[in-house]
Parts: sequence; structure tokens; C-alpha cells
Amino acid sequence: MVSVEATTAPPMSAEEIISRAGALVPVLRERAEEIEQARRLPPHVVAALRETGVFRMATPRAWGGPELNSIDQTRVIEVLATGDTSAAWCAMIGMDTPLYASFLDESVAREMFVDPDMITAGLILPVGRGVRVPGGFRLTGRWPFGSGVTHADWVVGGFLVQGQDGDLEPSPSGGPAHWRIAIAPRDSFTVLDTWHTTGLAGSGSNDYRAEDLFVPDERTFSFAQPVGSGPMKTPEAILRNMPGVPLGAARAALDHVRELAVNRVDRATEKPWAETYRVQMTIAEAEMDLGAARHAVYGSLERQWELLSAGAVLSDDERVATVLARVNAFRTARSIVSRLYDLMATTSIYRPSPLDRLLRDLTTMRQHVITQDQVLQSAGALLLGGTPHNPFSLGIVQ
Repeated sequence: MVSVEATTAPPMSAEEIISRAGALVPVLRERAEEIEQARRLPPHVVAALRETGVFRMATPRAWGGPELNSIDQTRVIEVLATGDTSAAWCAMIGMDTPLYASFLDESVAREMFVDPDMITAGLILPVGRGVRVPGGFRLTGRWPFGSGVTHADWVVGGFLVQGQDGDLEPSPSGGPAHWRIAIAPRDSFTVLDTWHTTGLAGSGSNDYRAEDLFVPDERTFSFAQPVGSGPMKTPEAILRNMPGVPLGAARAALDHVRELAVNRVDRATEKPWAETYRVQMTIAEAEMDLGAARHAVYGSLERQWELLSAGAVLSDDERVATVLARVNAFRTARSIVSRLYDLMATTSIYRPSPLDRLLRDLTTMRQHVITQDQVLQSAGALLLGGTPHNPFSLGIVQ
């Protein structure tokens, strides 16, 4: 059994959870090949992640949780990503349970999420259809990218509301469609073995489907209608800790190459790498780029958290700052690992090198809808008064 050292009490602070995450890093590195080959997180790895407290990070103190802010959540994910990116990705997705709960009636959420370490997976985008029936919806659809769906307790599925006649129901604000998200036990869905990918292979991000599944109305929600207010009750709360994964991956790659470079000698010149201009420049530029990317991520998160905690309405520039920092973190991390991969040359291509897996993982991450060019278009459109193509990436839901 892979496990961090158990204690008599669950972790209830950022320091405790970060410490446990750090203790798990060497174990995740040892298990990285196993995780990738399994194309999902093995049960013992899931159990070890639960023990770190990562899945309870956002649970409110009133519910007996640590209620970590978005900055500390990101730090935990970043630490885990230095061990294994698939495990960190699943942790980042799986800890959204209390964030989804904040959009449900509290009595319903407490009834559903009885364990603070419960894991939620699934795609929130409205690719399903939910026919409105008395008491709820009949849900049908097939959702891709269900990261962690193989080990989740609950699964979400985004859908558009249809009437009995099949017509789309307008949103409460008068929009052309009503986007809602259903939450149901994992065994309510059929998981399909579709996750055969270049990177993030261990995340188990399979497709899953439902056919005419009844979901009570109280177990569905809209990001446009939070219950209460606060920095955790905004649509983009589930996006804030995402940069922790690429930042941690880049850190792991840099640490690996720096460790090798100390004792490496250039075969052609017999000159130590530590005295080689090309190597020195590559390492320095990578550290410079990673430092700038981290500063942008954490600086923008801290500013956003400060404003939201004070009840302020974010300006367009303040809203966009975290979005641009997020996209930049993914772009910069892949660039760093690509340059290190080239620096190490043929050493990089063999599976024992973590650079091979890290580059593949980051290439796959960069295809995520929240890191694509349409997000930059949306940010630019918001700043210029245009029409964002992906308003949700900006935390805007109507």
C-alpha cells in the first residue's frame, strides 16, 4: 500500500496538506510509469492522495474542512505535479467537490457530500441534453475528458435544458439556452475506455455516458446562480488552481536537468556542463521564464482573492489578469520542458527520462479548452468591448 504517514487527525491547514503532498512526491515519481501504463490512477495512489487532504482543500470550515484559499490550493497542486502530472491533474479536478457544492442548496450538499474527502470528476460543458420532467431532468449524453472518472465518487455532466417538445429552454437571464450541470453517483454513468493519448495517460480521462438518467432538480445547478457570495462562489473558482500542474511539471524538469548537469561533461569538448555557455544560458532562461510565470499566477490570484474577499466587483483588467497568467503558465511550462528536452538531446528520448513523459503531458495539457487560443481571444475581446468566444474562461456565465 502506497501511503503517506498517517496521523490521528485529518490535515486542517495549508501547511499540513502541503507537507503531506511533499512527502508523497518521491512515491509518485516511483509510481509514474505504473500510473502511465495503467492509464488511470491505481487504487493505492488514489488512497495516498486522499490521505494528503488534497480532496478536502476547499471544504468550508463550517463543514469541518480546512477551507484553503485558491492560492494555497494551487501550491498544493504544484507540489504534487513535481511528483507526477497525471496524479496532480486528477487531484486538481477531484477537489472541486466543495466548489460545486457551493452552488447547491446547503441541506442538499450536506446530504450528498458526507465525506470531505469525496472525489468528483466529469465535464461541465453542456454536451448533454436534459429534458425537464416533474421533479428534475431526464439526462442523456456522452461526455469526453472525464479526468478521474475511474475513481470518482460523484460525476458531473453539463447539459442544455430541453422542454418536453424538444425545444431548448432559454436561460433565466433570457439567453438562447439554459446551461445546467448535473451531479450523480459514478455508477449512474457508463465509463467508456477511450483514453489512449500522447500525454496525461494516467489521468483516466475517459468518455462516459448516460441514457435517460433521472437527476433531481436539487442535484443540478447553474454557475450563474450561486448560493450566497464569496470568493469560492464564483464560476471561475474551479479554474484558479489549474496552473499548479504545469508549474510543477516545469519545476520537476528543471530540477532533473540541473541535477544531471552538475556532473555531466560534454563529450566533444570534454568541458563540464557547469562551465558550458549554452547549458548555462538554457538553465538561466528557463529559471527566468518559470519565475516570471509563477509570479504572474500567484500575484494575480492573491490580488483577485483580496478583491473578492472584500466584496469588490472585478474590473475587466483584474478579471483578465488571472486568465492570462493561467494560459501563460501552460505555454511557458511546455516551452521550458521542450528546451530542456533539446538540451539533453538523445538522453531525453528514453522512457526512464522524466523529460519524455513531461513533454508529452504538457503537450496534451495545452490542448485543454481553458488553455487554447480562444481564451486569449476572449480576454482581448473583454478588454476591447468585443464578444468573447469562451466567456466561461473569464468567469462569465449568463
